[in-house]
Amino acid sequence: MDENDILSRIHSLVEEEHQLREGTDHTDAQRSRMTELETHLDQCWDLLRQRRAKSQYGENPDAAAARPEPQVEHYLQ
Repeated sequence: MDENDILSRIHSLVEEEHQLREGTDHTDAQRSRMTELETHLDQCWDLLRQRRAKSQYGENPDAAAARPEPQVEHYLQ
């Protein structure tokens, strides 16, 4: 996954999250999906930053890998 793919994925996840958050009465399934989206976003932002850091320091950005949820949970954007 290259940087453009990651950014596209982030955009898609954010768009879905915004659509889910528009309403006021959320079902359990919607709340669960919002939590899942937040996790996926944390992982995507982390992967993007890893790739950019590797590129900045002359390393192969393709060596970056998505980290598990507990490691990137509540990632600051």
